[in-house]
Amino acid sequence: MKADLLISLRMSLTVSLMVLLFISRVVAQDGWAVNYNSKSVCTLKGSALTMECTYTPPSNHSVQKPFWTKELVTSGSEHPDLLDDPEYRGRVQYLGDEHRDCSLRFKTVRETDQSKYYFTFITNQTGGKYQGAGGVDLSVTDLQVEVPERVIEGDNVTLTCKTTCSLTVRPTFTWYRNGRSVSSSTDQLHLQAVSRENKDRYHCGVLGQNSPEVTLNVRHGPKSVSVSISPSGEIVEGRSVTLTCSSDANPPVQNYTWFKGASSVGKGETYTMNNISSVDSGEYKCRSSNEHGQKLSEALTLNVLYPPKNISVSVSPSGKIVEGSSVTLTCSSDSVSPVEYHWFKGTSSVAKGETYTMKKISSVNRGEYKCRSSNKHGEKLSEALTLNVLYPPRNVRATSIRAPDSKSETLTCSSDANPPVQNYNWFKEGGSSPVGSGHSYMALQSGSYYCVAQNEHGSQKSAAVTVKVNPNNILVVVTGVVVGLGVVVAGAVFFYCRHVRKSKQQHLARVGDLDY
Repeated sequence: MKADLLISLRMSLTVSLMVLLFISRVVAQDGWAVNYNSKSVCTLKGSALTMECTYTPPSNHSVQKPFWTKELVTSGSEHPDLLDDPEYRGRVQYLGDEHRDCSLRFKTVRETDQSKYYFTFITNQTGGKYQGAGGVDLSVTDLQVEVPERVIEGDNVTLTCKTTCSLTVRPTFTWYRNGRSVSSSTDQLHLQAVSRENKDRYHCGVLGQNSPEVTLNVRHGPKSVSVSISPSGEIVEGRSVTLTCSSDANPPVQNYTWFKGASSVGKGETYTMNNISSVDSGEYKCRSSNEHGQKLSEALTLNVLYPPKNISVSVSPSGKIVEGSSVTLTCSSDSVSPVEYHWFKGTSSVAKGETYTMKKISSVNRGEYKCRSSNKHGEKLSEALTLNVLYPPRNVRATSIRAPDSKSETLTCSSDANPPVQNYNWFKEGGSSPVGSGHSYMALQSGSYYCVAQNEHGSQKSAAVTVKVNPNNILVVVTGVVVGLGVVVAGAVFFYCRHVRKSKQQHLARVGDLDY
């Protein structure tokens, strides 16, 4: 059916070219004539064409050779027959005869066929060479689809099928989208609200001759804006990182602006950060713009990996740590990668894990503790935390030191306590009340003595120590003490009496002054 339609259209064009638009009649005195049905013809490259022509030879002449040529007849010149020209051989056919019809048919018109053509005939009489004046002017054109110079997304667009010359008879046009015909038979195709996605191919056709395909160049603002990162994969502190912004825009994007959060940080299609650090972590976006709009990309989250930072140790419960309680040390660090924790007391490794718990803590657990935080990018040691364990006195011991003259024995109490012992009290076995206090005690009587050491967390009693003192030595000591006290009292009385006498003299002197 499609073939029949093409044949019908070709015949229509052929018939139309035969219509008499302009008749040139050249009549010589002897009555010969050549009639060109059309003096100018415009046809499509690749189409078939028939130049309609009739002629009348002179009376009493017999036509020996009718032919077409592209040259004017001049005296004594040869005129090549178009059928003998290699450029036309096989493509051109003389349809006329030697009496009246002089029509010429082109099976396939080429662009190089554009020229002026003349019908010529030679008779049997001397000098019998005749040529139709004016000839036929053949113009060869092709089809082109004309699109608007500037198409913006959302516009209504008209495509026009054009030729370089006006076809002799206005033909029926056929439009195609992606190779399939669409409903339009005129030289124009109307498109509504074109979009950037309109990547369809369009062409027009007439009598089986087709124009080259065109694709609309739809201008639009940036679309599909995205950010990529190089190198891909893990970003480690100290490296160089480049962000690249890409978008679909027509014309291409003219300006790129980079944002970290809400702050502008750079311009250009790429944004490079040399020697990147953890402070560069965050969300990055790029804004691309051309003359038709702006658009912001989705956020790209940049995670900069680094060795652990800000390592610290905390203790729970906080405040005073008393022996026997449960204590937990916790290590914390700043890291975006998984970390491992190791605990050290001094230089010795004591545990692993984020926390280190000591149940029923004792004085042996006091000291400096550190934790080491490590990930695949490095490690760091915390500052030391000093753990001070408080406990009541222990290892309380009383010792005796005899004086060289054996007049007395000095008892000393020692202990281990945290905080240090606040009170020492001395007891003589068999008694319920203290006989002395303080770190040391001078024993004046024989017997067994012990001390009790006490701080805010408790107390402990020492073992008893036996003291032997000579009674004579005690009497001497007591006598010495009494004599000493007497001297002190006598001195005090002397100075008091002297003070009273002096005060009385001063009073009498003031009274005498008043009497005078």
